[in-house]
Amino acid sequence: MASTTLICDTQPWKDLKAHTEDIKKTHLRDLMNDKERCESMMVEFDGMFLDYSRHCATLETMDKLYKLAEAASLKQQINRMYSGEHINSTENRSVLHVALRAPRDAVINSDGKNVVPDVWNVLDKIKDFSEKVRNGSWVGATGKPLKDVIAIGIGGSFLGPLFVHTALQTDPEAVEFAKGRQLRFLANVDPIDIARNIAGLNPETTLVVVVSKTFTTAETMLNARTLREWISSALGPSAVAKHMVAVSTNLTLVEKFGIDPNNAFAFWDWVGGRYSVCSAVGVLPLSLQYGFSIVEKFLKGASSIDEHFRSAPFEKNIPVLLGLLSVWNVSFLGYPARVSMESNGKGVSIDGVPLPYEAGEIDFGEPGTNGQHSFYQLIHQGRVIPCDFIGIVKSQQPVYLKGEVVSNHDELMSNFFAQPDALAYGKTAEQLLKENVSQHLIPHKTFSGNRPSLSLLLPSLNAYNIGQSNALLGCLSSWQAMNIELLLKVLFGASILLTSGELSWVRYSLATQVRKQLNGSRTKSEPVEGFNFSTTTLLTRYLQASSDIPAEPLTLLPRI
Repeated sequence: MASTTLICDTQPWKDLKAHTEDIKKTHLRDLMNDKERCESMMVEFDGMFLDYSRHCATLETMDKLYKLAEAASLKQQINRMYSGEHINSTENRSVLHVALRAPRDAVINSDGKNVVPDVWNVLDKIKDFSEKVRNGSWVGATGKPLKDVIAIGIGGSFLGPLFVHTALQTDPEAVEFAKGRQLRFLANVDPIDIARNIAGLNPETTLVVVVSKTFTTAETMLNARTLREWISSALGPSAVAKHMVAVSTNLTLVEKFGIDPNNAFAFWDWVGGRYSVCSAVGVLPLSLQYGFSIVEKFLKGASSIDEHFRSAPFEKNIPVLLGLLSVWNVSFLGYPARVSMESNGKGVSIDGVPLPYEAGEIDFGEPGTNGQHSFYQLIHQGRVIPCDFIGIVKSQQPVYLKGEVVSNHDELMSNFFAQPDALAYGKTAEQLLKENVSQHLIPHKTFSGNRPSLSLLLPSLNAYNIGQSNALLGCLSSWQAMNIELLLKVLFGASILLTSGELSWVRYSLATQVRKQLNGSRTKSEPVEGFNFSTTTLLTRYLQASSDIPAEPLTLLPRI
């Protein structure tokens, strides 16, 4: 039984509350001059590099946050999860998504039973079935190969698999394995979505995967009945057994629906919907599209983060650090950030005690430069919203145009490197006066800065790295038993480009400086100079990790 003592009643919480007043007197312009501080706020693991030096925090802040994690028994809670205890107390279940991507020889118990062999039995079944479909030994009712897949599910049965599919669609290795195949996802019950999903598809070559643990989810089952009718009307009722399979534990309803129970792929009640992409929910449709070998790399990437989360000390533990910073921003500094999971944002503790502090975040964002004419003025000149910038060293589809100063990807990354400093430093009235800006325009062109962000640099976006990213964004549960939200913040995109109105200085000044540096370093081997310690470190890592790019590459266009 969890303690009813709220975390806000502990001494570490009270110490952080008092410390907040000291932090409010500081500015990131000054904090970023402290090389020791910046260096201490950089963490590397398995190719991933995190720089959180642009958060409104000092080394003292982090020490106090580590003490808060200790007061919340975070390490013990992590161990409880891995040992299979029922930390999901509202449903009285284990929380063992980590078992879904554990090595075959791992031991992870739930209710006294090692569940890993069961997981691998299902994975082996998926591998066998997906290979038969892909090589044409499993065919449809008319003998034609099944090259198109529609996965029906909603919530976690849709969002996670779609996320991975979207990321893999442009990965060169995955593209090769997916040639001649299509994967579509149907979630919304709106008939327009059904029309879009079946548009251009032939029932003779289509396989439908119905994902519902209980096989009673209203939207999913209505969509499933609709596609069953689509198949039956074209090929006859008997064709359903060849053209529809299930991811479910309710074999009785699966068989009643017309699907052969032998073609049902199981998952377990200790798999929360938000984590189910690593179960048959995601692995089956993704294996049908890309082959099991690609999906297995995804699972290994996720497993890497799981082990890191379990074993790394807090000061080097990327998921824990991101979670603690989220707590700091939301519950102490009062900054909104993101809603991380479906069960978070509650106003009570696990014991039903009302929380006297903010515990939920608001999440929004866009990849790359897509948000430039919408909310970026808000994050620069409106309310303070902590941002996460996630960049990739090597593009899945590099583009080079002869005569350009930098490649398309370097152009994107110029903004990735410039934007965090723009948020941290801002632009003062004094600077504007020196630029001879009209007095009446100065309030409109002033940027206060001191807006926190972090940068996460990934080596590439292959199946393994996608697995890492997926686990990183989901390896921390709600941890309601601690009455604290140790959660991750979602990416605001690989970079941000501002072009309109008062925001043009980011593009025409800061990003231009980075662009010139990238060009000079690639073409003349110039050292990285003129930036603060953190940006210098990030730029240097980026250039070193992408040093195989030729100084003057020939024109290269996307290979898809």
